[in-house]
Parts: sequence; structure tokens; C-alpha cells
Amino acid sequence: MPTYTAPTKDMAFVLHDVLDVENEKIPGYEELTPDFTSAVLEEAGKITGEVIAPLNVVGDKEGCKLENGVVRTPTGFKAAFDQFREGGWTGIASDADYGGQGMPYILGMTVSEMVSSANQAFGMYSGLTNGAYAAIHAHGTDEQKQTYLPKMVSCEWTGTMNLTESHCGTDLGLMRTKADPQDDGSYKITGQKIFISSGEHDMSDNIIHLVLAKIAGGPEGIKGVSLFIVPKFMVNEDGSLGDRNGVAVGSIEEKMGIHGNSTCVMNYDGATGYLLGTEHRGMRAMFTMMNHARLGVAMQGLSQAEAAYQNAVIYAKDRLQGRAVTGAENPDGPADPLIVHPDVRRSLMDQKSFVEGARAFVYWGAMMIDKAEETGDKDADGLISLLTPVLKGFLTDKGYDMTVQAQQIYGGHGYIEEWGMSQFTRDARIAMIYEGANGVQALDLVGRKLAQDGGKHVMAFFDMVKTFISENKEDEAIADFITPLKQASKDLQTAGMFFMQEGMKNPNAALSGSSDFMHLFGHVCMGLMWARMAKAATSALDAGTDDPDFYKNKLVTGRYYMQRQLPATGMHLARIQSGAENVMGLDAEAF
Repeated sequence: MPTYTAPTKDMAFVLHDVLDVENEKIPGYEELTPDFTSAVLEEAGKITGEVIAPLNVVGDKEGCKLENGVVRTPTGFKAAFDQFREGGWTGIASDADYGGQGMPYILGMTVSEMVSSANQAFGMYSGLTNGAYAAIHAHGTDEQKQTYLPKMVSCEWTGTMNLTESHCGTDLGLMRTKADPQDDGSYKITGQKIFISSGEHDMSDNIIHLVLAKIAGGPEGIKGVSLFIVPKFMVNEDGSLGDRNGVAVGSIEEKMGIHGNSTCVMNYDGATGYLLGTEHRGMRAMFTMMNHARLGVAMQGLSQAEAAYQNAVIYAKDRLQGRAVTGAENPDGPADPLIVHPDVRRSLMDQKSFVEGARAFVYWGAMMIDKAEETGDKDADGLISLLTPVLKGFLTDKGYDMTVQAQQIYGGHGYIEEWGMSQFTRDARIAMIYEGANGVQALDLVGRKLAQDGGKHVMAFFDMVKTFISENKEDEAIADFITPLKQASKDLQTAGMFFMQEGMKNPNAALSGSSDFMHLFGHVCMGLMWARMAKAATSALDAGTDDPDFYKNKLVTGRYYMQRQLPATGMHLARIQSGAENVMGLDAEAF
């Protein structure tokens, strides 16, 4: 059975050596000292490795079962969820006014990564709750916050987000779910939502659904969508639970992966709902939830790649197969371990350089969210808005690829369920689809985010990279990081200029290259992260360290990325510059 060990040393390296969190001028970051974060990471590592990870295979094999309108989660999930809640882990980054621990979002992200690597399906129950919490916290009335947030912080009550309907996913303006105003200020919600993660289960006393619906007489399309709080059980004035609301699970989906999470069809039959935020401004409130969720999904691309990689390394060191081409390295055995073979090393280096770079990229994104939310920094808010589709799309595309590579290390055994490697691939696949399919992320990046605020934020990114290169151009120790980063950044800027020159004349020319641009941008971000990590590693070695091998290995891994992965920016640029004719050349009837 696969195992998982939290990579706490690498997490600490990113937090302290690379991001220097304790010296950032962000409220709460002064508490993020190495001793404090070490204690948190070690304890989180224990519960995820010892309690949650062993249930990953259980959840995959058993799945969830619908019995008399109630979804039963896999064996052991409820007890583990109770233990996770009682440890305060569900509210680590939540507002202390509502029972949370008030820690920065970035620290919550480190814990979320561990939970997701250990058991992605399990982590979704609290993860969706955190998203619903964020939306209510940002847009709810004081009464709504007092009513729902304390129980959601503790996960005594969990939360969901209800967007998709059978006839509309990305195009939410087509939704049919109705909200009829009532004399007491509430609404009656009627309609059906599908693909609702954690929509019904047996691990919490109540489920707080956030539901998008249209108020009769409102504007057409997306401008007429409002967001509503619809509890599974009504909440009395004293906070106790009352009658069952008019919401029920219709069925649970049979899915490719994340079997341990209940993905439900939810039926709303005149259910009582309460407006969250402003009428007809539901997407604004929902995007508060979705922006956090998209960074969380980016993290899932990292987390599944990390878990798969760990097990691939164990197998590659243990499995005996053939002899090293340079001579036997295990002369007393019948064969050498797989890891001696260059192509196996190449695959493992692909995986290792991805997960370590992706971790830095995700944590940097989390720090930008903290900076924007805690200090009101508009530049940080604009930059994370620009990078969110890159984080989500690039890291989940590549994270899935890495799980496939890890599975491949096992050869035929990787295809056999007994070994557990296929689960990482199957679970990782959904991250490319939900919270906005990756093709839509690429369109959002090229169609909206590049031009946002007059292109201010993408120019700020280019300036950031240029400044880093300029400040470190004389540092011979990291010259082999600076030179390829400079070329990759030029490729990105050239692609951006192509869109500006061709996009107005032929929008298809830009949109045909949108996925390539998202990946090009992602590689540049990873190159920047690796350059920053290289600088941190060389500084640590120069200062003296009790673990020089860690930092030397970091440099070797980073050089691999810069030499083997970052040059992909040239390929993506060539594809972009080829325009739309090769993409749009066939008539629809020719397919």
C-alpha cells in the first residue's frame, strides 16, 4: 500500500530560506518563526501520515454509499475527521473571532498540502468548508457570520458550493435554479445542482450550501445571478438545529477518482435560503470562494505529484531490474535497482524538480493572498489575480503528468490496483477539470487577465523578473539559473507582444495559443522560483549549515529544471506564433 511522509524540511526551506516569511510586513507573519512553524508542520505531518493517509486506499476502494437519503462515507473517515477537527486543524487559518486560530493563509496552505497528499478525497470535506467560510466571512451580515461561521470553522458544520447544473457549467448565465422572495426576507430555492463535492455525508451535524440562483424579474444571464445560504437543517435563534430544509441528495456520481468524497446531485424543492451579499451580484461573492479554491486546486496538482513521487522513489530503489550500463552497482544481487538507469533517473528528476518548484510557486501565491487581504495591497491583489489561472492550470496539468510518470516507474505493477499508484493518477485528473477547466483558465488568462488594469500586473511581473535578474547577474554561483530565466522571460514577453499585435485583428490567433501561453507563463514562474531557491541554497551554504547535502541537492535539482524543463518556453512560443490557421483550418463538418 502506498505511504506518505510530509516533506516538512522542504516546506520549511520554502517558508524561511526562500520567502523569509517571518520578516514580511504582513500582519501575523511575525509569529511564523522557524521554531513555531516547525512545531506546526511536525504535528500536521503526524496526523496526515499516521491517521489520514492510511484511509486513502480505503476511500478509493469503498467509495461513498447513498442509503435512504444519507451518504455514508468510507470506513474510518468519520473517526479521522473527528480527530482532525478536535486538533483544531480545520480552523488554523480562520478568524479567531469565530473560533479559528487566526494564522496566516500560507500556514494553512502547508497543512492543506499535507492533507491533500495524504488523502485528497478526505481533504475536500474541510477544504470546501473553508471556501464557503471565506465567502460568508467576506460578504455575510454580522448575523449570518455569528450564525454559521463558528460551527464551520470547527467543521461541526461543513460547507459546499453549488454552481453547476446539467445544462450549464462554465456558462452559468444559463442556470435555471430559481429564488422566490418571501415576506420574511428569505427566499424559496428551487432547482437541481450537479457535481456538488461533499454535498451530503455523515461526518457533520449540518451542511451549509452556498447556492447560485436567479431571483425572478432580475437581469438576464450572469448579471441576474445571486448567491444564497441554504442550510441542510434550519438553524434556530439559539443556534440549535431545527427542521430539515427542502434540500436532498438525488444521487451520488460514479467517478474516475476521489471516490472517498461524495459528489452529489442536489435537489432544492422550495428550500429556504438567505441572500448572501447583494441581489444579482452572486458571482462576486462566489468568486471570493473560487479564487481561494483555485489556489487550493493548484495545490492538489502538487500534492498528488508529491505523494506519487514519494512512492515511485521507494519502488525505484527497491525493485531489481537489469544492470547499470556502466557496470553492476549491486554485484551481490541478481540485478541492480531501477534507479541506476538513466531514463528512470530522468523521470524521477522530472517529478522531483516539479514538486519542489511547484511548492514554492503555491506558497508564494498564498503569501500574495495574505498580503492583499491583510494589508490591502492592490498590487499584490492584482498579481495573484493574474497568476491564479497560471497556478491552477499549469500545476494541475503538470501535476497529472507527474503522477503518470510515477505510475510508469512501476511498469506493469503501476497498472494493477493492488499497488495503489493508479489512484494518484485518477485523483489528480479531476483537478484539471473542476473549479474551471484548464482550457477556460487559459482563456481567462489571455482574454481578461493580461489586459486587466491596462496590463499593469503583467508588466509588474516582467519587472519583478527583470529586477531579480539584474540584481543577481554578477553572482557566478547561480549564473546557470539566471541565463535560462532571462531567455524564458523573453519568450514570454514575445508571446505577449504577439497577442497584442495579432489579437485585435484576429482574436482566434490569441485564443488558439492560450493554453501554450498558460504553460509558457507557468514555466517562467517555476524558473523564477528555482532561481530564488538557488539563491537561498547558495546563501545557506556560504553561511554554513549542518545539512549541506540538502542545499547541494536543491541546486542539482534546480539546474535540472532550468536545463531540461525551462527550454519548453521556446516550443510554446513557436506554437503561439504559428497563429490560428492550423487550429481553425478545418470546417466543423470535417471532424
